[in-house]
Amino acid sequence: MQYSFSLTTFSPSGKLVQIEYALNAVNAGATSLGIKATNGVVLATEKKLPSILVDETTVQKISLLTPNVGVTYAGMGPDSRVLVRKARKSGQVYYRQYAEQIPVAQLVRETAAVMQEFTQSGGVRPFGVSLMLAGYDDHGPQLYQIDPSGSYFAWKASAIGKNMVSAKTFLEKRYSEDMEIEDAIHTALLTLKEGFEGELNGENIEVGVLGEDRVFRVLTPAEVNDYLQEVE
Repeated sequence: MQYSFSLTTFSPSGKLVQIEYALNAVNAGATSLGIKATNGVVLATEKKLPSILVDETTVQKISLLTPNVGVTYAGMGPDSRVLVRKARKSGQVYYRQYAEQIPVAQLVRETAAVMQEFTQSGGVRPFGVSLMLAGYDDHGPQLYQIDPSGSYFAWKASAIGKNMVSAKTFLEKRYSEDMEIEDAIHTALLTLKEGFEGELNGENIEVGVLGEDRVFRVLTPAEVNDYLQEVE
């Protein structure tokens, strides 16, 4: 048990158990997913409110980091806000120095480095959140997943959160290399629909889209409802 409470001590099996617990927090979070298309990237996430009395306009699951990079998360919301703030600062520092947007891979690497530092420092704990980051730069559309350990990988399509196993299985069946952004939006909505309790609508899910114009934007609830009608 002593290994469970120590952040800086390996268990005999070679694991940092606190990171395992952080991953459990991620797996208990609302499902989020990303799909890379030939001409852009789509992020989609469940937005379940703790009470019907909460003003849904104040709850935001998809955030803008730079004009051409967006991110969503699964896990602990407050932890994600800390990482979003740090990533935005990294983007602004790069922009002030070079007068151009930070490359997507570099922003991912710097954000992952912050998460890794919190797995080896005393007085802190790992971030209980995984990030799904979508970007578009000179290397084209890109999709990355960053885990609490600080590890990150580029994906064609991936899912994080409570229903990630079934969501990834669904994506493996539906994904194709020549998928365009409209098809990616439809596939994302169908994937969320698979494990969602209740009826999907523009109020309980969020969808972010990044196209060839390299401008990331979050679809309005009305736009999401229009896409939902197309997939029904």
